[in-house]
Amino acid sequence: MLSRTPQSSPARPLRSARPAGPRVEPACVASGARRRAVRDGDRQTDTAHLLHSLLERDPDVRAAFDGGPAQVLRLRGYLAQRSIGYGLRWRSAAEGSGAPFRPRTGAVAPLSPAAASAVEGAADRARTRGADRASGLDLLAALAADPECRAAEVLRRAGIAPERLAARLECGIAGPGGG
Repeated sequence: MLSRTPQSSPARPLRSARPAGPRVEPACVASGARRRAVRDGDRQTDTAHLLHSLLERDPDVRAAFDGGPAQVLRLRGYLAQRSIGYGLRWRSAAEGSGAPFRPRTGAVAPLSPAAASAVEGAADRARTRGADRASGLDLLAALAADPECRAAEVLRRAGIAPERLAARLECGIAGPGGG
């Protein structure tokens, strides 16, 4: 039986997966990521939580991966594994620090420094292109641009080069969902 999945897909311009309209904003994504971190018992909401929430909520983000649905599915698989134990080795320190693990108290998992920086980077990117609000693609670009964050590590494990994704997003998008 012949596979209908292409072995390698040529670079294609980024396109919106849906018509123009309301966009998923980083604040909404951060809220979902915080719920995920609290549910998982994590001390902080890290960049991998943000990436997972982005993939769940934003079809434009899913369309940004040049490997198509199969690549997104593989990435979501790695993120799901992390949710059920893959990330246990990360529990020894907060993202971006050597601080020892301290159990979270209360119902809020604050953003890690790297996650907060990504949210700020998304806002800066939106302002640079003249938008008053950041999109999910802005946040994805900010996550991919930080080679040391956990989201970048998950991307690499899923076979996605974060630096290539960041460059593609910087070159291929005039605005949210544009190409």
